[in-house]
Amino acid sequence: MTDPNAIQPSALDQLPDRDPEETAEWQASLDAVAKAAGPHRAAYLMRRTLERAEGAGIALPKLLETDYVNTIPTAAEPAIDGDEEMEARITAWNRWNAAAMVTRGSKYGVGGHIATFASAAWLYETGFNHFFKGKDSGDAAGSGDQLYIQGHASPGIYARAFLDGRLNEDHLDNFRRESGGNGLPSYPHPRRLPWLWEFPTVSMGLGPLSAIYQARFNRYLTNRGIKDVSSSHVWAFLGDGEMDEPESTAALALAAREELDNLTFVINCNLQRLDGPVRANFKIVQELEAQFRGAGWNVVKTLWGSAWDELFQLDTTGALVRRLREVPDAQIQTYQTRDAAYIRQDFFGKDPALVEMAKLLSDDKILECFHVSRGGHEPRKVYAAYRAALEHKGAPTVILAQTVKGHTLGEGFASKNANHQMKKLSVDEFKAMRDLLDLPIKDSDFVDGVVPYGHPGADSPEVRYLQERRAALGGPAPARRVHPVAPLPAPAEKAFAAFDKGSGSQNVATTMAFVRLIKDLVRDKETGKRWVPIVPDEARTFGMESLFPSLGIYSPKGQTYEPVDRDQLMYYKEATNGQILNEGITEAGSMADFIAASTSYATHGEPMIPFYIFYSMFGWQRTADQMWQLGDQLGRGFLIGATAGRTTLTGEGLQHADGHSPVIAATNPAALTYDPAFAYEIAVIVKDGLRRMYGEAAPGEDPNVFYYLTVYNEPLPQPAKPQGLGIDEGIVKGLYRFNTAESAGVEVPANAPRIQLLGSGTAIHWALEAQKLLAEEWGVAADVWSATSWSELRRDALEADAALLRGEERVPYVRQALQGAEGPVLAVSDYMRQVPDQIAQWVEQDWSSLGADGFGLSDTREAARRHFGVDAPSIVVAALAQLAKRGEVKATAVKEARERYGL
Repeated sequence: MTDPNAIQPSALDQLPDRDPEETAEWQASLDAVAKAAGPHRAAYLMRRTLERAEGAGIALPKLLETDYVNTIPTAAEPAIDGDEEMEARITAWNRWNAAAMVTRGSKYGVGGHIATFASAAWLYETGFNHFFKGKDSGDAAGSGDQLYIQGHASPGIYARAFLDGRLNEDHLDNFRRESGGNGLPSYPHPRRLPWLWEFPTVSMGLGPLSAIYQARFNRYLTNRGIKDVSSSHVWAFLGDGEMDEPESTAALALAAREELDNLTFVINCNLQRLDGPVRANFKIVQELEAQFRGAGWNVVKTLWGSAWDELFQLDTTGALVRRLREVPDAQIQTYQTRDAAYIRQDFFGKDPALVEMAKLLSDDKILECFHVSRGGHEPRKVYAAYRAALEHKGAPTVILAQTVKGHTLGEGFASKNANHQMKKLSVDEFKAMRDLLDLPIKDSDFVDGVVPYGHPGADSPEVRYLQERRAALGGPAPARRVHPVAPLPAPAEKAFAAFDKGSGSQNVATTMAFVRLIKDLVRDKETGKRWVPIVPDEARTFGMESLFPSLGIYSPKGQTYEPVDRDQLMYYKEATNGQILNEGITEAGSMADFIAASTSYATHGEPMIPFYIFYSMFGWQRTADQMWQLGDQLGRGFLIGATAGRTTLTGEGLQHADGHSPVIAATNPAALTYDPAFAYEIAVIVKDGLRRMYGEAAPGEDPNVFYYLTVYNEPLPQPAKPQGLGIDEGIVKGLYRFNTAESAGVEVPANAPRIQLLGSGTAIHWALEAQKLLAEEWGVAADVWSATSWSELRRDALEADAALLRGEERVPYVRQALQGAEGPVLAVSDYMRQVPDQIAQWVEQDWSSLGADGFGLSDTREAARRHFGVDAPSIVVAALAQLAKRGEVKATAVKEARERYGL
């Protein structure tokens, strides 16, 4: 039987030991210390030895956790470069007004959050007073720092903007009441308050992910020579509960791998999430430390306030540190609400050494330590952590700052599980808060039980100090600014006109057509460098590998190896100034890239033109939340859903078969969704998108939109662009007649029954085949229309309806286009019927539709289309059924057609 105490084999045993006796002496010394002074002393010595080794540059695996103490000792804290007393008064006013704003709004039932900012106030105030660069900062002009504010802390940010004069009492009284036009959005929403907010963050997890890719994009801009933003720093303020979101930690390794020391995460560790403790039986700070250290980040723990210094000095045995390490978070939370006697018994009473220590401490000292003294509540400790973060080079930094949720709000709020849902304080609670913060607010200021806003005066020392600090740092923050830059010049017409003549006898997939267009556009002398191709490790699938050697794949390290395909024409080329962002298998990361690039026109005053190409099934379905974030952040660019459609991607099956992305896209007000059928349509849409987003938008057009184009991998003939007026307008608006039965060259009898076939994307080819079958086999004339955008047709119709209610005469475009078209309308697409059915109510003719509803399946294209009933024979049968209802063909024709085509 194996002795459990025997020394087990080690991986080091396979390595030669040049001096076994020396090794044995070290091991014996460790055993002796553990025996004489205890295992904790031995562990302490080992940690100090490992620290010394790291400082000496000796390569050792890093320890993933340190003790539950501050990383920066009090003695090593730098002095604050400012007036601490003044900053305390400013913070007190901001705490008050944040709570007052939410409480005053509670009578309208609009909600709001108080406890988050109360815990994090010093985390923000220290940054605003000393670190966060504004847009006019001398070394980061036009860009400043990028601040990702925790969504639930927004009242505190509004309170500061009120103090510095950017908001008034009317604004605060309209918190969460925006419809009147003078309100404040609940959370950071750039689209709702575009002069203040830059980044939407309240969809938890997206803030940290976006912050990482924003920091990475800053390096991209610098390395490509677009703009030097190396002095900009990205600060992301996060909640410890928020870190459970998978997006929160999805890109930690990327940030460390690319050495993004222009990035700092500040995690407010108040140990509470929305319903209760974050890690009730464990320690979230230790867990996060291990996670970030393991990913390669620099970790700074700011846990305890200065009141704890005396206790740590008394801890000669290490008993205090041991106890802090073992007490679970929920119990730490409980200590904050209990009296000194309870803490003496439950915390100190577990160890004889701690019992003796407690005898030296007064009740007031114990309550000070356990109730209020947290590192995140002391500006000196926060300042030291921020300074350390900026001075650390070669890796991003995470600051784990421990706070009390609901700090200064009184016993009814502080550390209570329900405080996230508590929306107001009573008058008595406000008066207690006033006394605690030492604010000059009189009892008589509470008129009819309404809490007053507090302001020291526009010319007060507090406001002057605040404004002077911000002026020194480059102006107000947060702030969003759209720089007055000239519209980008339109690319040469040649790039777009190349598709007008079609592909002749060559079969070309629309994915390939789009890639060819991009190849020409990135060569444009004026705007070519501003294109940002983004792809999640599928460039070869989309035929983009030819861009590798010409544009290069961005890598901050360049190419430190010889690529295996270097002898090939289209070899895998990485470069520090590479233009392509090839993100690996991460749609979420690619979308975060896209958001950073698409908003560069505001963040940095440098308009960039991103296009992100992806399997359409893995775009909106997987990252629709980020698409919504993109719309909120007023991003501009092109999303390309490739290998689109439910039946076009042969063999891949259910989870790859996209039959619904246009439905999801239609729900996003900022998304212009197109399903082009032909190469020339793609060219027209991209050209118009460049005009609208980057050139001269027409009156009434919002340039802050993005385009979603579906493109297909099915090689088909690309026809020449039809001649005639209004084709481009129809392509952009969503519908135009591609041909008539007569212009298609099919022979039909005079006065033949007629039907209108509307198709989008690859489905138009089935409609064209059906057009021929209807004429040749059933004597029916069919006109074929290309519906490039069902959702844009619907939006136009909705706007027309709204105009009618205002007393304006306006006809929806779809009705105008189809005016006078004979016969019923049959619509078909490679998506669920809900896609074309978006416009049904505005079509005056009899309406019916076909689509690929249900789950996808693996098979050939032909078999899949027959399965879903969208192939040409199925269209013929559906068309005959419509005409039979009208008495224009015999009813028996429908049955005959089904039998003829085997349906």
